[in-house]
Amino acid sequence: MKQSKEEAALSASPSLGSEVRELRKARKLTLQALSEQTGISLSYLSAIERDVGNPSVEIVRSIADALAVDVDWFFSPRHGKGPMERAHVVRANNRRNLNVLYGSSPSEIGYVDSLLSSTIGGRFYMGVSVYEPGSTRETVPYHRHKGEEHGVVIKGEFEMTIGDEVILLKEGDSYSFDATLRHHGRNPTDRETVLVWGVSPIVIPKDVEEK
Repeated sequence: MKQSKEEAALSASPSLGSEVRELRKARKLTLQALSEQTGISLSYLSAIERDVGNPSVEIVRSIADALAVDVDWFFSPRHGKGPMERAHVVRANNRRNLNVLYGSSPSEIGYVDSLLSSTIGGRFYMGVSVYEPGSTRETVPYHRHKGEEHGVVIKGEFEMTIGDEVILLKEGDSYSFDATLRHHGRNPTDRETVLVWGVSPIVIPKDVEEK
């Protein structure tokens, strides 16, 4: 019997379990809470997160609903000639939209984020942000969270505030810092800014705003 595209994507993904686990943690949900929301047993959810379960498309849909993402998040296209390419390579036109994961539109947070990594289930993940000219939210509080942040400006300029210091980064400049430091970034210019970044662990911007 021919597989559906969702079934094919599910069988090609070596990281479903770790993605579920990291997204659950980012949503600040326990396994017990996820079990109660989905009606899936605690032991089976644990098996799925350890990649020893064999969930159906319907079960993944239930998990996606509980984690507030479209089920397509787990069924991103994985094209390629071999299993390594399908598992680990992300083509430019198949990047996942992180704004969907955040639950925030570009107008709400000031930028468009796309996932460069093949999974969010590793120790860190990479993405690319596109800031429109002058895109800023003056009312946005600083961010602070566990882990690290790294980035490099590949187009335009980027104003990064770390602690009490405001730093203007130009094309080719990069940064890295302990993310427990108060920080904020914006595009203060009349040109588009493109920033490639790496973060560990996965965070949801609105959940790490400093109150």
